Parts: sequence; C-alpha cells; structure tokens
Amino acid sequence: MQGDGGSGDGWRTEVCRDGAEFGRLGERWASLYARCSTATPFQSHSWLHSWWVSYGSPGALRVVLVRREDGELVAAAPLMRTRGPLPVLTQLGGAITDFTDVLLDDACPGAAAALADALAGVARGAVIDLREVRPGASAEQVFARWRGPRRRLRDSLCLELPAQPMDALLARIPTGKAQQRVRAKLRKLDALGIDERIVPGDEVPAALDRLLRLHRLQWQGRNVTAEHTSDRFAQHLARAVRPMVEGGDARVTEFRLGGDVVAADLTLMSPRLAGGYLYGADPELRARKVDVATMLLRHGAREAGASGRAVLSLLRGNEPYKRHWRPETVPNQRLMLTGRGTAPLLWLRAGAADGRRWAARQARERAWVGRVVERLPGRPRGGGGGLTPPPPRPAAQRATAP
Repeated sequence: MQGDGGSGDGWRTEVCRDGAEFGRLGERWASLYARCSTATPFQSHSWLHSWWVSYGSPGALRVVLVRREDGELVAAAPLMRTRGPLPVLTQLGGAITDFTDVLLDDACPGAAAALADALAGVARGAVIDLREVRPGASAEQVFARWRGPRRRLRDSLCLELPAQPMDALLARIPTGKAQQRVRAKLRKLDALGIDERIVPGDEVPAALDRLLRLHRLQWQGRNVTAEHTSDRFAQHLARAVRPMVEGGDARVTEFRLGGDVVAADLTLMSPRLAGGYLYGADPELRARKVDVATMLLRHGAREAGASGRAVLSLLRGNEPYKRHWRPETVPNQRLMLTGRGTAPLLWLRAGAADGRRWAARQARERAWVGRVVERLPGRPRGGGGGLTPPPPRPAAQRATAP
C-alpha cells in the first residue's frame, strides 16, 4: 500500500498496488460498498478481487483509496494500468463486467472531490478510461468535479424492464396475438412441471460447475465466447459467486425436470436492480420446444419484484428477442479523464474510440462492410461482433433460448 499524502479537508489517500493487500481490504471494502447506493455487484470486493486473481497482470494494480482521518474508507476506484502504445488506467473487471463504477460513501458529500483529486495525482501522464459506466453511477460525480480535460462517450447499450409480475410484462407486448403466443409458452412450461430451486451458498460451487457444463452443451457446434469455456473464467466464478450469494449480491437458480437439472441461471443483484448474467440449458429443452428465455424472464421478474427491486436488467446487448418486451433503452457511458499536460493523449484515444464505433455501425448496417470486417486478419472470432472490443460475455449468449 502506497500512501500518496492527504488531499485536504481531513482526507488521506492511498494507492494499493499489491494484489494480496487488495485481498485484505475485503472487510472495509464491503462496508463502503454497503454505504454506496449506486454500487452494483460488479463493484463488490468478491467480484473485483477474484477478477484480479484470474485476469490481473503483475505490477499493474492501481486501487485508489480515500480515507477519513479515523481510517474509515469513504471512496475507492479499482483501477489498473494497461499495456499498449498509450499510458492508460482503466477499471478492474474487464470485458466480463457489465457495469463499471467507483465507490463513494453516501454520507460523505466531499468524498467525490477528494477521489477526483486523488485520481488526478495517480493519473499523471496517463488517461483514465472508464468503460461501461451506468447512468447515475458514482463515477459521474467524479467526472463532474474533474479539473482537467475530459470526454464522455457512449458505450454499450443496455435494456431494462420494470420488475413487475408476468401479466404486467405481457401487457407491454403491443399485439394480442403476440401475447397469446407467450401465454402458450408459459402454459407449456407449467404443463412440463419444471421446478425452480434457489441454490444455497454451500452448494454454489457444484451448481456453477453444472451451469458451465450446460452452457457448453447449449452452444456446442456453434460460435461461442471462448472465455466461457476457459479455466480462468470458471475459477473466477468459483471464487466470487459463493460469497456474493451469501451476501445477497447474487443468486443461482436451478431448473429441474424429473429430478434432473436441465437449466441453471446466475443473476446478480443490487438494491436497485437484478440482472441475469449467465445461464446454461440442456439442448433437450429445444427438442421439447421450451422457450428458455421466457422461462428465465418470468423467474427473474418474479424474484426481482418479490425482493423489492425496481428494475429487471437485460444487461448489455440490443438483440431482437429483448425488444419483443418493449424494454427501456439505457446506454452505458465511457468516461475519459486526464491532466492538462496530457490532453493530446485523451483526444487521440477518444478519437480512436469514435472511429471504432463508427466502423462497427457501418458493419452492422452494410452487409458488405461486415463481410470485409470478418476477413480482417487477427479479428476475434466467436461472439462480440463489430470492431469494438467484444465482451467475453455477449448478452446474446446470456438469455437466448438454446
């Protein structure tokens, strides 16, 4: 842990550069996380530290901390230095994380300014590039108080539904025939007698193994995100999810038919929303003409509403099957910050990001451009699409029926 001095008004700032030390911050981090109303499970210590163990690079960690004089943690920014032609600090969690944010203590109105000052000291000569910032996130408070050059860009598109009973969600579908088709799918699910079971914490590791196995079966023979089949992804989930389930930040559900697990779902939950993260389903359900997406949506809406959450997030992605439910469109943001002496680095990085987004849009809207992009050497295969960095967990693979 490196102390970088005070930032005035009774604050003390530090930069954690050691993974083991970051691991020992768990209790104080959890306390701050509970006092930050904008936090999502992707900002929990369990998720971030586990991600660092699986994906971090030695020497790159830069977790910026702000404490009161009594030592209480009141702000934190989980960052790392990335490799590349430009010096950049970006968020922990990488592309398998749907929402990025910093943590601010709701009861400390000066914490945002203190964290902005601390970040300015850490970012000398570099650009801070925060991807996938949800509207209303605490990072917006830091952005508003930043004294140097800054840019706000659009990032991934997310879709959201109100956490309402299924009948209310059906009413959002504009035509009676479409509603009737969904009701027929629900009746089929009920007739099959598929049971739902919430997995307790001590059974989570085995349930995750079954989920990942079902996920691989579901995508067998088709393009799948390779990261989902990797050992490091499985190890990350195994470390992170059990404490998240025990702390109320995640839920694993298994769906059984005749005593056999035929589907499993991992949902992440914050005080404001619940979001389905990953699922797996037995291909046999397709043969039975089971609409898995509808099954998961009904379950998610019921559980989110019962727990008092207001939003059922469909997370990243703008797939047609999501639009079927007439969700609200909520674009994530990309926030870039730097010092006055390094403004050209920010404009260069922001311009490159704009160019990639433009090229990706052209590839989506013009078939011939998409075919050219597919033939580019070195382009990642098997999910993601476009020219922007593809997330290892594309939303289309989260909830499309197998």
